[in-house]
Amino acid sequence: MSAKKERHGWLSPDILQPLDWLLLAVPLAFAIYYVPAWKNETLLFIITGIAIIPLAGWMGRATEHLGARAGHGIGGLLNATFGNAAELIIALMALSHGLIGVVKASITGSIIGNILLVLGLSILVGGLRFPRQTFNRTAAGLGTTMMALASIGLLVPTIFFYIATGPQAPTKDLEHLSEEIAIILAIMYVLSLFFTLKTHRHLFAEPKPEWGPEEVTEPEWSRAKAFTILVIATAGVALMSEFLVGSVEEAANALGMTKIFVGVIVVAIIGNAAEHSTAVLMALKDKMDLSVTIAVGSSIQVAMFVAPTLVLASVLMGDPMDLHFTPLEVVSVTISMGVMALVSQDGESHWMEGALLLAVYVILGLAFYHLPAPPPAVEQAASLLGPTR
Repeated sequence: MSAKKERHGWLSPDILQPLDWLLLAVPLAFAIYYVPAWKNETLLFIITGIAIIPLAGWMGRATEHLGARAGHGIGGLLNATFGNAAELIIALMALSHGLIGVVKASITGSIIGNILLVLGLSILVGGLRFPRQTFNRTAAGLGTTMMALASIGLLVPTIFFYIATGPQAPTKDLEHLSEEIAIILAIMYVLSLFFTLKTHRHLFAEPKPEWGPEEVTEPEWSRAKAFTILVIATAGVALMSEFLVGSVEEAANALGMTKIFVGVIVVAIIGNAAEHSTAVLMALKDKMDLSVTIAVGSSIQVAMFVAPTLVLASVLMGDPMDLHFTPLEVVSVTISMGVMALVSQDGESHWMEGALLLAVYVILGLAFYHLPAPPPAVEQAASLLGPTR
């Protein structure tokens, strides 16, 4: 085993990533927001969305360096906790503005986006370079099972909504049920971390190289550097998210999009763009195990960590969010989970499977695009009847 150790300054080459050129959007967003002559909500929405992408990438890279120094177990926990931090921040900002519909849609969009768009694109580009790629069937199988549990967690409150209460009579029973399910999902997520990082970590270990000595590369960022970058990037994402959420309604109207489409497609892609690029790059390096872990693991984090966190946070904010989703959202998550099970059952992939996953994502995206927005009267009634505590 050989060790490789390199040191660079704060402006080291590992910081200079292609996506970092998008950081130019950060000062531009400030100018649009604060200069009255430049004020344009649609332009602000677009620019802040672009600015969040590299900031989220910095958060991910800082977390990886902290995790590498903390060891495998704690490192995995850090990556699990901060993997969807950018999206969680955006969703919390949306909750503070009362945009519960956008928050729910972003949850759905992240789940189907990671499974269909990220995994599909990774399999496609990796398959075009390598005729056959393999990945850990055990990890993919556990991911499929956990996504099935997450689908049940979304399906049951929706069925309860239509059977027990109906669209015109929301009750706090639905809120109680959602909070209880959120706690169960969060507990199962913690147990899954304990399973994969502690008791059965050998089942999820990467295979050792068949030739040559194993090279261990020490992280180039010190703890202080990684932590500082993480704090700065998190603050930047929070500020850009405030701008983004504040402009989402006017931008959606100006661009002819419904709020559910913005949440399912636009916000979900923005919040996970950095992770998306990493999964694709790993597939191009024939590291399909890592690509599958990023795509499937991120979906599990959203369904079983981010969603429960948002439900419990909404209670503290005084405007409880339930886990009742539209029928199309529940069907989309269920379809995505089923397609993922079919693709991952043999532990190998080729480019055609990636093309099929992308086709399913486009079909669902078109369905959400053409889904009519609820009449204003219905939205107003829901907002008045929603918080029933």
